[in-house]
Amino acid sequence: MAPIHDHPGEHAAADPVRLLAIRDTPLSVDEVFRAVGDDAAGGIALFVGTVRNHDGGQDVGALGYSCHPSAEDELRRVAEKVAADFPVRALAAVHRVGELAVGDLAVVVAVACPHRAEAFDACRKLIDDLKHEVPIWKHQRFSDGTEEWVGAC
Repeated sequence: MAPIHDHPGEHAAADPVRLLAIRDTPLSVDEVFRAVGDDAAGGIALFVGTVRNHDGGQDVGALGYSCHPSAEDELRRVAEKVAADFPVRALAAVHRVGELAVGDLAVVVAVACPHRAEAFDACRKLIDDLKHEVPIWKHQRFSDGTEEWVGAC
């Protein structure tokens, strides 16, 4: 019997990037989860970022996201790097732009890998790199009338 690690399902898929988008419409956890379905994946890690009602000790009254025209290309670059560094069977990432309300989904990412530890690690890398490298900016407006722009995501 061949060792488990020699099975094709233990390796990255040929084209694991299944869904990438930056949208001005509400996001769907179900859509992202369905996009990463893969019979060879033993673990799917999903991260959902939501708009919270506070930041830095201040009440958030409203916020919006905007992005540079290159944002989707940068998102693809980040996704492809994660897929190259981990045995990713499937990967998806969507980010919202425009005006959002407290509780709205701002970002949903998911990664499917042969095992759960790989899925967790790849998903964390995907969201962390998205936040640091994709040119998406958050404009927060606080209830006291002040506002701030946050670098990326």
